[in-house]
Amino acid sequence: MNLRAVGKAALLLALAAAGIRFIYRKRCRIEVYASMYVYGIKSLGVITVVAVFTGMILALNTGIAMRDFHQEAHIGTAVMVSMLREMGPFMTGLILAACVGSAMAAQLGTMVVSEEIAALEIMSIDPIRFLVMPRLMAMCVMTPLLSFYTCIMGVIGGGIVGKQLLDVPWDIYFDNALRWAKNKDLFVGMFKAFLFGVIITTVSCYEGFATTHGAVGVGAATRKAVIICFLAILITGLLVTGLFYY
Repeated sequence: MNLRAVGKAALLLALAAAGIRFIYRKRCRIEVYASMYVYGIKSLGVITVVAVFTGMILALNTGIAMRDFHQEAHIGTAVMVSMLREMGPFMTGLILAACVGSAMAAQLGTMVVSEEIAALEIMSIDPIRFLVMPRLMAMCVMTPLLSFYTCIMGVIGGGIVGKQLLDVPWDIYFDNALRWAKNKDLFVGMFKAFLFGVIITTVSCYEGFATTHGAVGVGAATRKAVIICFLAILITGLLVTGLFYY
């Protein structure tokens, strides 16, 4: 995305955010609830699997390294802090970018090439308020919730590895996990997830609206949206971590 595209995407986000004032309307609420169900509830399956195995991988690698110093009992701390600060929101953002962001871009891109967006404008319906605002609201709510769920499942996955492979009792594992984790870690992680939700929605909707050249353009817009979301999530995560912990 060049600077001109970034400006247009920022304007799209501002207009969508301004449309939140119409949330009191029944039609808007229905669209938001439907989007929350599709983007949140229907993503639980893949998020659960990824979260559990992420926690297992963290616990196994950390435990193997710490076992040389007879400190494997502290893997709960490493898994909990890692999931809250970084891995929870990061993995959630990547999954939603791949599953939800691509769907957004493809859906809006198809509507553009089939002239459905033009039809909405002819009927004096604001496409941004009608299509982007509910998606933005849904992602801003569901992404932090899914990130928190990812953290919980990751810690449980780490506990399974700790118990079965490293002989770390459940009570010791969770005692260390809860003792050293701070509220700041949770809040920073949820803030990251919120930003990731905004980024995914803005980039995906912008690329969808910018679609040209028919079906080929829809595929190109979808691919571009996912790539930009991945890069933006990586960079944003690094900047937020540096801002709060450096």
